[in-house]
Amino acid sequence: MTLYLINILLALAWTAVTGSFSLANIVLGFVLGAGAIYLIREQVGSLGYFARLVRLTGLAALFLYELVLSAWRVAVLVLTPNMDLKPGIFAYPLKADRDFEITLLANLITLTPGTLAVDVSEDRKYLYVHAIDCSDVEALKRDIAEGFERKIMEAFR
Repeated sequence: MTLYLINILLALAWTAVTGSFSLANIVLGFVLGAGAIYLIREQVGSLGYFARLVRLTGLAALFLYELVLSAWRVAVLVLTPNMDLKPGIFAYPLKADRDFEITLLANLITLTPGTLAVDVSEDRKYLYVHAIDCSDVEALKRDIAEGFERKIMEAFR
């Protein structure tokens, strides 16, 4: 966390030195600061900082992939003449136990077309998910476990 703060301070120092406080210049300063920290990574112990950045990028890429794929599936379902849908709600057993991880998982599920996180159980062991097509609940659970939840736990633990 302190390396992230140092990176932000380096970006602000860059914008102060250049005299331009535009968004593009701040982003450039952040990238240059990350590059500077990367060059001295062994001395400051920042190996975990860059590994987490790679894992967060992987999570974002998975979300974009799932967003496009599920939007395509929902569009095909809607345009099919005889919609053979079985909507329903299922209980997804959570492996994540931290509030932030559960919240992020619920938000990613909700932002993906065709699914909606409805509620979390009182003991935070289950996430209730509504799906537009619950014909294969086990496949839906497996997709969540091997996709979003696994990537979230890799990125934040």
